[in-house]
Order: sequence, then structure tokens, then C-alpha cells
Amino acid sequence: MSSVELNKPVPDFEAPATGDQTVRLADLRGQNVVIYFYPKDNTPGCTTEGQDFRDRMKAFVELDTEIFGVSRDGLKAHENFRAKHEFPFHLISDKDESLCKLFDVIKLKKLYGKEHLGIERSTFLIDKEGVLRKEWRGVKVKGHAEEVLEAVKAL
Repeated sequence: MSSVELNKPVPDFEAPATGDQTVRLADLRGQNVVIYFYPKDNTPGCTTEGQDFRDRMKAFVELDTEIFGVSRDGLKAHENFRAKHEFPFHLISDKDESLCKLFDVIKLKKLYGKEHLGIERSTFLIDKEGVLRKEWRGVKVKGHAEEVLEAVKAL
């Protein structure tokens, strides 16, 4: 499977998510979709990013926009993370990295001098027809959710 391209339809996918559901992109036609990839549940940057999206959820809903967070954590960890921070959106578990590969977010990273493959914090905006309209890679958390909201308003 090749990776996504700006201004082209995103290939349909399905993935397990919190709330005992399966997210299918095809089922989301008619709504904008924000998919944000983050490295790990319950870490400082990932928690702040989720809270920033949570705090703007009403504005996203008013713009017919669904939000999904994605990491390689399992569903149990996701359910706990989501409940602890009262995220009103669902978290997708991508243990097999199929979504990570589709969106090309697995990158070589350094942590304490050691290299490893991990998720590069990235966000993707898909319009109501399923076309990728904007992507943010190497995201810095501060101000990011607001920037995504502004991009949705501009659609």
C-alpha cells in the first residue's frame, strides 16, 4: 500500500478503536476527519495534544469534523488514557502499524542517544469527500490544535 498524497483521495482503511468499535474511513464520508498520530499514551506531549483537541471539540463538531488519535498502544491503554483525560473522541490502536505505514509516520528517532523507529507526531485533515487536504509532520504541540481548527474552517 502506498502512502497518502495531498489533494488525492485517502485509501479506505479500517482499524480498531476505543468504545469497542472499528473505524472505517468510508463510513465517515460527509464529515471532515482529523487523524493525529502521537507516540505514546500518558506521556506529557501526547497528553497535552489530546487535551488541546478535547478543549476545542465543540468547535470541530460544529464544523462537521471527527477527530481520531492514533498510536501503537493497545486498546486497553487507549481506554484508560481516554477516560483519564475525558477525551470526547476515539483513539485508534495501530499495533500492526498499517495506518502508520499508510500515512508514512514511522521515522528513525533518537531517545537518550539511542536510535529507534517511532511515530513522528503528525496530523492529517481529510475533507468530506475523503481527500487529504492538509498534513502537518514533525508537529510541535503548542498551538497545533488551534492551527488544525483554522485549517478546517478554511475548507
